[in-house]
Amino acid sequence: MAKARTAYFCQECGYNSPKWVGRCPSCGEWNTMVQEVIEKEDKKTAVTWKSVNLASKPKAIAEIEYANEPRIVTSDGELNRVLGGGIVQGSLVLIGGEPGIGKSTLMLQIALTLSNKKVLYVSGEESDQQIKMRAERMASKSDNCFILTETQTANIFRQIEEFQPQILIIDSIQTMHSAYIESGAGSVSQVRECTAEFMKYAKETGVPVFLIGHITKDGSLAGPKVLEHMVDTVLQFEGDRHTTYRILRTQKNRFGSTSELGIYEMHSAGLRQVSNPSEILISQRDEPISGISIGSMMEGNRPLLIEIQSLVSVATYGTPQRSGTGFDAKRLQMLLAVLEKRGGFRLGVQDVFLNVAGGLRVEDPAIDLSVVASIVSSYEDAFIPPSVCFAAEVGLGGEVRAVNRIESRISEAEKLGFKKIYISKYNGKGLDFKDAKIEVVTVAHLDQLFMELFLNK
Repeated sequence: MAKARTAYFCQECGYNSPKWVGRCPSCGEWNTMVQEVIEKEDKKTAVTWKSVNLASKPKAIAEIEYANEPRIVTSDGELNRVLGGGIVQGSLVLIGGEPGIGKSTLMLQIALTLSNKKVLYVSGEESDQQIKMRAERMASKSDNCFILTETQTANIFRQIEEFQPQILIIDSIQTMHSAYIESGAGSVSQVRECTAEFMKYAKETGVPVFLIGHITKDGSLAGPKVLEHMVDTVLQFEGDRHTTYRILRTQKNRFGSTSELGIYEMHSAGLRQVSNPSEILISQRDEPISGISIGSMMEGNRPLLIEIQSLVSVATYGTPQRSGTGFDAKRLQMLLAVLEKRGGFRLGVQDVFLNVAGGLRVEDPAIDLSVVASIVSSYEDAFIPPSVCFAAEVGLGGEVRAVNRIESRISEAEKLGFKKIYISKYNGKGLDFKDAKIEVVTVAHLDQLFMELFLNK
């Protein structure tokens, strides 16, 4: 009888070592190495998903036949967009997110709306009564959605062989346990082995498999890093539990673009698709207020108009404060230095607070012009007309730089009823905006922008 093999795994990043070390060489965390059995003494007793396959032989690429199978199109347009047009047959999709963000709600909602497909929802965290209560709150009914509460992969595959589902959902992969591995559920070796078994099942049968995964304290997916390489698609469900909006973002997709995202609104009856998020992200006010501007950003291929709020006041305690919520603090410091040097505004003795409304995190440089206009508006206590928006980057010389996909940004502003948009002079070259229903103003430098906005205020 062969001796059991063990190794030490980091519980944060999945790094393995033949001996124990106090600090993980990969992620640098302390006391995260845990000993796990990677091969039992008698591995013949292990029960996994098996099928009889002939040995693979090399083929010329011209001889390989490829059938473009139709995707499974769900009633959730946001999920279809993120997946690249629908669910691919035989794909393995991993969905991660913080606890309580709505991962299980999203998957159960998808399972209930796929009434023409036989869906098996396997839960290792909740009882079938708890899942039934959530389904009743959603007010959705389906005769083809079946619930199985089980954590042993051997028992799950026995039920699968008898049930023959068309879509399989696992909630969650950290609760699954394989008889082949000695360690407990949720360990690095268990997560890797269980994922490998579900991947083999998906590829051999063509049944799409959704895996719900936990995340670590730093926001990355829990388990070994190889887990993200094994699956076909990695989706991240993001959002603040104190707000109602959720973002489904693609981090990896073998069957489509990684630049798409879906936006949802959480209600007591489940998740509602947000088809036009710009209308929600912009506050409605009876009177204009200084320090408020509207900027155009791109989230993947999707243009969004968001509200930038600024507050500039005299520093009370000597050292000025600079605080940015949803915006990079270093970039805020840079823009303030540009305004001080190139614009002549004495912001060195002012507290500056910046906020991106809606809880979004903005990384698009096209929001720079809106940030600068918002800060100057608060400094001068002069409001910007609510029908004006901005889409341009600001350079260190105070120049207004061009940004990409300017036509999509202008089109989004048109649909929302804006009357004027400020863009870079260099974005306007070669483009004809005569047919646009919105006034397009091109500026080359910040001085020109400030003269346009605040000269007559």
